[in-house]
Amino acid sequence: MKRITLLTMALLNFISPINSEATTPEHEVIATNKDENITIFAKKTDGFYEDFQIDYKGIVFHRPSWKNVTNPTYAPQIVYEDINSDIKKELIIILTTGYGTGVLEEVVAVFHQNKDQSLKEVLVDNPLAIVNKNVKSSLNSEKAEISIGKNHYEVNVARFSSYPERLFDEIFFGSIIQYEVIDKNLTVTLYPLVAPGVFTGSIIITYQYRDNMYQAKSIEFQPE
Repeated sequence: MKRITLLTMALLNFISPINSEATTPEHEVIATNKDENITIFAKKTDGFYEDFQIDYKGIVFHRPSWKNVTNPTYAPQIVYEDINSDIKKELIIILTTGYGTGVLEEVVAVFHQNKDQSLKEVLVDNPLAIVNKNVKSSLNSEKAEISIGKNHYEVNVARFSSYPERLFDEIFFGSIIQYEVIDKNLTVTLYPLVAPGVFTGSIIITYQYRDNMYQAKSIEFQPE
């Protein structure tokens, strides 16, 4: 069933309409990469940008379900880089869907070039699903424990003297999700949270392109 679902999503992304329609007057420019001739347009609605149109080198395609906050500090990021070693550059767009004190929620979209220079969106595995599958954790009043494969880490949480009554029942991994392209690799960093505003370090996932999607190549924990 999982393979059928992934295949269906891949086909839907492949046949998504890509055309050269002009943007409407309601759309405004919210991000651009002038060197690569890539521009993102969207409509502002209730604190979010929605109904995205991406002008990729003169070809405009639509993503009506995308969202990004309107704060210019968190404008969409456009990255144009070869992240799968196929000698062709991929289009990576990073969106921010939420932010606040101790909170940063980002999502990523990756597009591959077809032979006719059109684009195909490729699935990127959800980082929280990767963590749930590969990371074991526990938490008590003295320490936080995180295990990734054969690697085991312990973080002394007793040193954070101001939070004991606010300690969570378990480590929370979804407060900050931050994507980057580092050394031609797509990465995502999550910050394990043990109490409001108290992080134990960071988990860095590096992706690789395998079986028609981007999956975890490595998972690393860096203690605080």
